[in-house]
Amino acid sequence: MNDTQTKDIREGNLRAYYQVFEEYHLKLYRYIYKYTQSAYYADETVQLSFIKLWEKREGLSEQYSISSQLFRIAKSILIDLIRKEKIRDTQELSDVFISDTREDEKFLYKEELRHILSSIDGLPPQSRQVFKLSRLDHLSHKEISAQLSISPKTIETHISKAIKYLRKSLSIFL
Repeated sequence: MNDTQTKDIREGNLRAYYQVFEEYHLKLYRYIYKYTQSAYYADETVQLSFIKLWEKREGLSEQYSISSQLFRIAKSILIDLIRKEKIRDTQELSDVFISDTREDEKFLYKEELRHILSSIDGLPPQSRQVFKLSRLDHLSHKEISAQLSISPKTIETHISKAIKYLRKSLSIFL
């Protein structure tokens, strides 16, 4: 252990920093690779560890060796990298799932709508016309009565029969 390394790095001595880099770069890489079996994690962790060592140099403790502080920094960085990777993977999976779900929902909605419109088209012509004016065009019984010249009671009968027919026809969706 070289106590002066920590002190020199704390004071901003680049030569001491480069010496620590040369001495520990490969050791740190091998250590991280041994546990992760990932060149990506090893490269990222080593690079970020030395960056952080320099950025936080003024906070280095002279009570601990530079190697133990460097390895502690690396451990913290590796945990953060793995956590971020898992969050990103989870988010990507979630995005794919949500996207697929939305597409499935759109497909099901279109299928249901197609069945409903097909069932409406299966109504007798007068009932179909009354039903569409009432339910799709949102006209009142009075307005439909005036437009088609039929009584409001007849309109109620057509709508009632149409609803019964559609319930039966669309029972698999309900």
